Amino acid sequence: MVKVDFLPYSVRMCAKCMRKMNKLIPAIQRFFKSSQAVTAACLSTFMALTVLTAGSALAQDAVKGDAKAGGAKNAMCIGCHGIAGYQASFPEVYRVPMISGQSAAYIASALNAYKKGDRKHPSMRSISQSLTDQDMADLAAYYSVSGVLANAPALPDVPSKVPDAQVLALLSKANCASCHGTNYNKPIDPSYPKLAGQHDDYLFVALKAYKTENNAKVGRNNAIMSGIAKQYTNAELKTLAKYLGSVDGQMKVVSQSPFK
Repeated sequence: MVKVDFLPYSVRMCAKCMRKMNKLIPAIQRFFKSSQAVTAACLSTFMALTVLTAGSALAQDAVKGDAKAGGAKNAMCIGCHGIAGYQASFPEVYRVPMISGQSAAYIASALNAYKKGDRKHPSMRSISQSLTDQDMADLAAYYSVSGVLANAPALPDVPSKVPDAQVLALLSKANCASCHGTNYNKPIDPSYPKLAGQHDDYLFVALKAYKTENNAKVGRNNAIMSGIAKQYTNAELKTLAKYLGSVDGQMKVVSQSPFK
């Protein structure tokens, strides 16, 4: 078991927390090895944030989702996420994200972030505030299996599209694969999103949101992603998003009628 006694303050962790930490530590180490400037202080801060994140994930794990129940609760979802090519108009025009085939833990985590205000999109804030923890868990379970074929071939461990030199440099700058997986479809933690094949215009808007500060209606509060996104210009984020959206993934839009 990896020791974490270098944390800047005392953190008591149960065995389940410790197992989560052990899964995350190799990726954290790879992340910092890839950086040009690494200090003990920034590593300690990063690890402390990771402990807090793991604790939050454990709280969400306590509620078990029911996919069948989620299918009966998604009336507010299908009006946007159940229409192929549907576009949002705030804060700019972009296709709403594909959520069918996304991991359940990530969907639940995202809904919780909207409910708490860590994500500030007005429509999603309003919807999430009407949901209980059980509702979110059920919806997450439903969409994680929606449109997923049991006999579908597994995606290769490397991206289906090889990045050019410019994109490779951008991906390596933040070592994106260390958290989101080498093919960007197998995150090291299920509460992290799959990125492969997601709409590139949505990814661009999402990445920019992590850079936004002091805005009541736009922005995402995540210390790790904020620090990463701010390393890039918006043009670079757009290039990253375009590449990630071009890679084969498992997410899709499952068209559904609002009349059941």
